Amino acid sequence: MTEADAEFAEQWRLVNTPLGEEWSGRTRYAAAMWFHKRGDMDAETLEVYRICSRLDSTDPLPIIRDRGVGLEWLRRMEAQR
Repeated sequence: MTEADAEFAEQWRLVNTPLGEEWSGRTRYAAAMWFHKRGDMDAETLEVYRICSRLDSTDPLPIIRDRGVGLEWLRRMEAQR
């Protein structure tokens, strides 16, 4: 596994941090920023992660769906689960 692959795997693990864990919202948001910087996530989707960053038990995916943003991100998340 290359260093880039390892970093991607780590960020993917972080963006999927289980709900309800202490600081999990902030962890997911930090990973979401990494994906946004890579061009894998649009600004509207990142904004949902920002809003949820202080809400450790709130799943950002239903909010993303409700807002009708991040369709490619949602496909990617659903494919990996």
